[in-house]
Amino acid sequence: ARTVAENLFKLMAFKDEYEVARLWSHPSFQAQLAHEFQSTGKLTFHLAPPMLASRDHATGHLRKSTFGPWMRHAFRLLRHGKALRFTPFDPFGRTEERRTERALIGQYETLVEELLAGLTPANRTLAEELAAIPSRIRGFGHVKERNLQAAKAREAELLARFRARPEQPVLVAAE
Repeated sequence: ARTVAENLFKLMAFKDEYEVARLWSHPSFQAQLAHEFQSTGKLTFHLAPPMLASRDHATGHLRKSTFGPWMRHAFRLLRHGKALRFTPFDPFGRTEERRTERALIGQYETLVEELLAGLTPANRTLAEELAAIPSRIRGFGHVKERNLQAAKAREAELLARFRARPEQPVLVAAE
């Protein structure tokens, strides 16, 4: 139950543009920057905004651009955009990465239902390993995409093993 709860939370609490803006514009983070560095006025941000960035022809990855200190002001405005999250007005919600992140939540819920239906004492460890698959999906952009592909390959391998053992399911009491 703990593994499922932690991994479902991980999938539901993905860090999108609004969350990055909130973190960067948080007063405690600004205070930490001011404490650790003499000046934070010359900060530059290397970002690949999905609607502005071009793709590298060799790798297919979005190219990062450099943005100056004015981005701190943009972050302060953008953090309020989280109200747009999951609505038709969310400009970032249409990107492939955001659509994939939303789809992963439903896929995980379906996986957990299957694991619960087929859970036995003999396959408990395998079920727990399957439930922990989202913890392998880390990073942003193309790094996250690469980790997602590896995680899905591992999931397919484990799921085939889980399905290959038709044993009596354990009854799980709802709390």
